[in-house]
Amino acid sequence: MLFYIRLMDGLSRLLGVAASWALLLACLLSAGNAMLRYTFNLGSNAWLEAQWYLFGMAVFAGAPLLLKLNEHVRVDVVYGGLSPRAKAWVDAIGLALVLLPVCAIVVHLSIPSVLDSYHQQEHSPSAGGLLRWPIKAAIPCGFALLALQGLSELFKRIILISGGPDLNPQYERPLQ
Repeated sequence: MLFYIRLMDGLSRLLGVAASWALLLACLLSAGNAMLRYTFNLGSNAWLEAQWYLFGMAVFAGAPLLLKLNEHVRVDVVYGGLSPRAKAWVDAIGLALVLLPVCAIVVHLSIPSVLDSYHQQEHSPSAGGLLRWPIKAAIPCGFALLALQGLSELFKRIILISGGPDLNPQYERPLQ
């Protein structure tokens, strides 16, 4: 389990760096598009679509790192006041019964759409638009990566529940 945790945490860190670069590139592309459009009256649907492709890829690549860093969204009604072991139980149950099954369902349901789009070489309906299958492929890939990090998080909780060390970053309750 420890080898898998280290491997997945490392991959999630690399994906987080890639997500950061994709966001930077999307911002630069957006600024460049706006400058060209308003200065020279030039525009391209492909460049506009590339912006949201990059943003979508950043979201899917960054999600596993947010889960790893314990920075994901949670409803903090009771959780903040629980002991570390009780928090581990709540997390383990949520990971096993919600996150992992939802990720598996999304991967399973999205793959046929990606394959259809790939086989048809589906393009955007906009003039000069991009191929659709690469961004559609980000959906099952992103959820698969999130599930793999979710499994790493589940292993961390199992280790803590079993009396091992807490391998999880500390959750800090948001300021109200």
